[in-house]
Amino acid sequence: MKRLVIGVFLVVLAANASAQRRSGTGRQTPDPAAGEALAGLTAAQRADFADGLGDFTEVEKVTDGLGPVFNESSCAACHSVPATGGGSNRMVTRFATRVNGLFDALASLGGSLVQDHAIGPQIGVAHNFRPEVVPAAATITVRRRPTPLFGLGLVDAVPDAEFRALAATQRFHAPSVAGKVAVVTDLATGKPAVGKFGWKNANPTLLQFSADAYLNEMGITTPLFPNENCPQADCSMMAQYNARPDLNDADGADVLAFTNFMMFLAPPPRGQRTLVEKRGELAFASIGCAVCHVPTLVTGPNAVQALHRKVFHPYSDFLLHDMGSLGDGIAQGDAGPFEMRTAPLWGVSANATLLHDGRVTTLADAIFAHDGQGRAARVRFSRLDRFSRDALLAFLNTL
Repeated sequence: MKRLVIGVFLVVLAANASAQRRSGTGRQTPDPAAGEALAGLTAAQRADFADGLGDFTEVEKVTDGLGPVFNESSCAACHSVPATGGGSNRMVTRFATRVNGLFDALASLGGSLVQDHAIGPQIGVAHNFRPEVVPAAATITVRRRPTPLFGLGLVDAVPDAEFRALAATQRFHAPSVAGKVAVVTDLATGKPAVGKFGWKNANPTLLQFSADAYLNEMGITTPLFPNENCPQADCSMMAQYNARPDLNDADGADVLAFTNFMMFLAPPPRGQRTLVEKRGELAFASIGCAVCHVPTLVTGPNAVQALHRKVFHPYSDFLLHDMGSLGDGIAQGDAGPFEMRTAPLWGVSANATLLHDGRVTTLADAIFAHDGQGRAARVRFSRLDRFSRDALLAFLNTL
């Protein structure tokens, strides 16, 4: 482990030095504020960002295809803190059970995601659609916070091979905490791809991430997700009472607009760092946090110049890790019940609640909640002297 800690320390220093060489050290302009567009976009790309923002904040109606069950009627309702595109304290509920030790999402009862709103009765429709509830058969019930969307265009622009290489490096240098690549189907191509988005890395691209949310959070069907969510999986009334039985976003234009907004959304701005915060970052690396919360990634070739070979600092490897008791017990995509994507730490200082279920409100408590593959780093954090621990927390508060 000592060799690992020293190795990670050197990797962090090298990555930061590389970032400075490639991005320049005395920046002429400040970072974009939370919710603003990436620097360096063309006029046409800024227009696409603005159009996407309009669709992202638009309140959908039943005539648009909303429902019949849903969680919110706009994207911004779940992504508004500290600015549009962020997270929120709004929770969604998932449920499941285990049968003979095997995970069962209870899909036949509407699982695993609860849609807690419904369109109710509609004019001229003799049916009252009701929100879903957790069924009595569920033995697992968990809550999840919406994930912030800042900077995800940069993540989307990192080649799949880079995440595979990162996982291979971890297996070689730190097998006890090595992450797993989530392999999921890219619905646009029908081929396997690396999952990067959502708490369980269920989606490989921003396009699919957008379409998934449009269906599962708002009930709006698209070419990628053409089948309605039936309330509690009971589709018996849908043929007769569904207000919009057609393909709601038939040409995928809304999904593309959401994707453009996220693609061009800037990362959260960094706070100023004094010598104390810089020492805190070294402590962060020295206890092994940076093995999973990788400070620096680089995008690949991209037709969008603002995304082309850019160095950025998400503090995540975007891999799945077994988090033991910190896992949520839900299997999803390629992720097992206790596997979670490493949460990016950029923007963490803006969150009022932390971890996937918002169970804590302080960074120290979030670290102390780490389990499974994160347990060793938690123990080393607890053994830091007070100054080093305070410096590490001060560093996190600059993210």
